[in-house]
Amino acid sequence: MSRPLDQLEATIAARKAAGDGESSYTAKLLVAGVEKIGSKITEEAAEVVEAAGEPGEEGRQHTIAEAGDVLYHLMVLLAARDIALSEVEQELARRFGMSGLEEKASRGK
Repeated sequence: MSRPLDQLEATIAARKAAGDGESSYTAKLLVAGVEKIGSKITEEAAEVVEAAGEPGEEGRQHTIAEAGDVLYHLMVLLAARDIALSEVEQELARRFGMSGLEEKASRGK
């Protein structure tokens, strides 16, 4: 069985291939482009931070739901730019064994 993120990536790719912008919310976002998708990521990121500040199990569950929204919209943006999730995973793997400060300094080079 494949991972849910792999399944989501495949679904987003199928919606992108349809290219009609009418068949689903995902297709509409892809047709609208990076600016629209980016604004949704910004909106959802604010919501996940807000949810994380809520107390108790209800706040925890709300944070999980909002994190899912952030991941979904980020994956739509990646698809819009023809970036596979595996490429992001490779970038994260590259950073292992390097301190965060070293990694950040390496970006300027």
